[in-house]
Amino acid sequence: MGDGRIIPQSGKFFASATERTEKWNGIEQEITGRVQQHVAYEVVALVRIYSDYITSAGVEVTLWVQEQDLREEYIAIANSQATDKDWVQLQGEFLLNSSPSRAVIYLEGPPPGTDILINSLFVMHAEKNPTSSRPVSKNVPFGVNIIENSDLDDATAGWFPLGNCALSVQTGSPHVLPPMASDSLGPYKPLSGRYIMVTNRSDSWMGPAQMITEKLQLYLTYQVSAWVRIGAGATEPQILNVALSVDGQWVNGGEVESNDDKWHEIGGSFRIEKQASNVMVYVQGPASGVDLMVAGLHIFPVNRKARFKYLKQQTDKIRKRDIILKFSGSENSNILGNLVKVAQTQNSFPLGSCITRTSMDNEEFLKFFIKNFNWAVFENEMKWSWTEPQEGKFDYREADELVDWCKNHNIEIRGHCIFWEMEYAVQSWVRSLNESGLRTAVQNHLTDLLTRYKGMFKHYDVNNEMLHGSFYKDRLGKDIRANIFKTANQLDPSANLFVNDYHIEDGIDIRSTPEKYIQQILDLQEQGAPVGGIGIQGHIDVPVGSIVSSALNKLGTLGLPIWFTELDVSSANEYIRADDLEVMLREAYAHPAVEGVILWGFWELYMSRKYAHLVNADGKINLAGKRFLALKREWLSHARGTINQQGEFRFRGFQGTYNIEVISSSKIVNRTFIVDKGDLPLILSIAL
Repeated sequence: MGDGRIIPQSGKFFASATERTEKWNGIEQEITGRVQQHVAYEVVALVRIYSDYITSAGVEVTLWVQEQDLREEYIAIANSQATDKDWVQLQGEFLLNSSPSRAVIYLEGPPPGTDILINSLFVMHAEKNPTSSRPVSKNVPFGVNIIENSDLDDATAGWFPLGNCALSVQTGSPHVLPPMASDSLGPYKPLSGRYIMVTNRSDSWMGPAQMITEKLQLYLTYQVSAWVRIGAGATEPQILNVALSVDGQWVNGGEVESNDDKWHEIGGSFRIEKQASNVMVYVQGPASGVDLMVAGLHIFPVNRKARFKYLKQQTDKIRKRDIILKFSGSENSNILGNLVKVAQTQNSFPLGSCITRTSMDNEEFLKFFIKNFNWAVFENEMKWSWTEPQEGKFDYREADELVDWCKNHNIEIRGHCIFWEMEYAVQSWVRSLNESGLRTAVQNHLTDLLTRYKGMFKHYDVNNEMLHGSFYKDRLGKDIRANIFKTANQLDPSANLFVNDYHIEDGIDIRSTPEKYIQQILDLQEQGAPVGGIGIQGHIDVPVGSIVSSALNKLGTLGLPIWFTELDVSSANEYIRADDLEVMLREAYAHPAVEGVILWGFWELYMSRKYAHLVNADGKINLAGKRFLALKREWLSHARGTINQQGEFRFRGFQGTYNIEVISSSKIVNRTFIVDKGDLPLILSIAL
């Protein structure tokens, strides 16, 4: 092959799949009986391609499984871009929920006519994640700025220009901390009003910089805050970014967009989890020739415990209610002093997770879900590319099965999603349609989906990620977005229709700031779109409470319910993962505009992000899962006491379902009641 120019990377031989006529044609091996259920397996392969027409193509490792009931399933394990020049490694993991009647692993992906070459393929037991060590931080100076000479009292001492730009100190910047930093730090000395003026910039990355290597501690969460501004000469909006170079790798510390001469707040965060030799912080972004101004740059470790104390107080105000139980007995009974035991059995706050048809075969998964969640969303089974992968060939079987399961277990469902604006998520036959054909296909899909499931879904994510994608808008005009909302509402008036997008809450994506999200919603409403809710996906890396809360406060001004719709946090260290999850759940539960949280999974290898799971593949609940369960217990109210002289028992409790037990010398009486949302005390009369 190739006149002998291709040699294996290891060993003496490689195999090839030639004369391929379909993308799914490739090299396969049956592994039935050699893989077990509930065991995590790792797959490692060395591959490349050979072709007279292309030099690179995607290669995938897929597992085909046939269950005992003959149901088929395709499990995507790994994928990578392979070339005709070098061998590349594919690596991934998979987990089986049952003992299939057949299991076949194979390579696929490149277009027809392209050969797939394989040097090796290993399927082995995956190594268990090493036990996490609790991060130890000593004498943490919470809230103390690690930036030297931040107020520029000593000219530009401690700073240096990154690149051939010039730094000078001028006056006229804000004297107050940016709001997100102020929310974290509380009362703080005024800023000096001095700022760094950066001139003679010949590239976008040029700006003021400092080395901060020795000032950082591993695993701490650092908040970033600064005032920034651009000078004259910009012809279009400019991105301003606080960045870190960690041993040469770029880390986003927060960014903002500016197209005026005003000061703008940058708020972001970062964490270092591996010891670095060199860490530099710098401010960059505007185009060549545009001056950059930076004031009051602060980087400080966040005191999460102090924030949690505040959030608990807010939670008490927002999620609890005063309850007065008024008891009455028979004429001869004396209820004074009878013992009262109150136990909350369920919190009414919506808490859910995404599920898949595959996960339904895992009995332990289902037990955990039923015990801990009351809402569900389907990861893929409702998406158009899943239900109509080829034009006119519909497959709602898996979605129907999931709907039936949720209905049988009293689980409310979010519909995700009717459309998805990202072009990569649109199936090829839809991408190939002309304008007229696409418009017809959109209408047909709306009618098919919402008629089939009318009244079954409480929410729909109508057109996913409209801040980041524009497939339908580009081809059918801007009115298509509002029209989709209006048509969906006509077809199923009972469903609440959501926008849904990512990086709304973390300050690191200028495409999806809260301000841009608000403007998008207002534009849709102005066109008559019945937007009924705001979805924040919540795929977040280093959450900081004040930054998340700032986004929620801004979005809350619209008066629409806010849901975290795809929440996950990721860290190989389970302690950090648990801490990050607690930050997000507490911020959501303590904010009055948030009406529900959906996790984007909880079981290892059933999640799109690695190191985000709460339950390991073997069913063991890890530290993040234990933290999640501890919060659920914390958000259940219990009270104990006696009936007073007025025949009452008073307590304050979370909204939800309660059992009450009243014990007298002659009998025990049990009752159930519900505490709903309200500002005034709830008065309940209970006959004994």
